[in-house]
Amino acid sequence: MTVGTVGAVLALTDSGSPLRGPFALFFLFSAPASAIAAALRGLDPYGRALTSVAGAVAVNMLVAQGMLAVHRWSVEGGIVAVAVISGLMALSVLMRHMRGRTTADKVV
Repeated sequence: MTVGTVGAVLALTDSGSPLRGPFALFFLFSAPASAIAAALRGLDPYGRALTSVAGAVAVNMLVAQGMLAVHRWSVEGGIVAVAVISGLMALSVLMRHMRGRTTADKVV
């Protein structure tokens, strides 16, 4: 995930590094894929990987389509939108996990 974070930072700072493109692309696929994989704990590893990659492609395509539809396309905006969506997905998984933990502790 460090490579993805570096890619997002390079893209947001408009760096001239040759690693900007590959690292940013890695971020665009790894951020939603890891958030989706965290939500699919019940699947076997192959199904989980396949579903999370397909979900990451779908998230990226929906962000691009939405930004193009409202005529607000930008590289920085796309990276921020994917980061926010991935963060919200990961946060919902974390909240669900924490809620399950507190109810299990209160069993009498």
